[in-house]
Amino acid sequence: MSRTVKSRISGRVQGVGFRAWVHREATRRGLNGWVRNRTDGTVEALFSGPNETVIDMMMACYLGPPASKVREVVSDPAAEPPDEGFVIRETA
Repeated sequence: MSRTVKSRISGRVQGVGFRAWVHREATRRGLNGWVRNRTDGTVEALFSGPNETVIDMMMACYLGPPASKVREVVSDPAAEPPDEGFVIRETA
């Protein structure tokens, strides 16, 4: 079963390599989607793939890369169909 979610990650998640880490981890898991910084200091990501893999990626976001300090991960179902692969997008 496939699942697509949009996640908003808050805390110390900008300037610590969080987007590159998400890109690497999502690609390693074979997920489709994207990640980007938001002007409000959060990171936003769209994860799409097998249900268990998407859940695993959302849980991994609570840890993040070593320099990060994640305060919260909020994920909601998303209808946006992702392109094939996983990309880093421009800040929104």
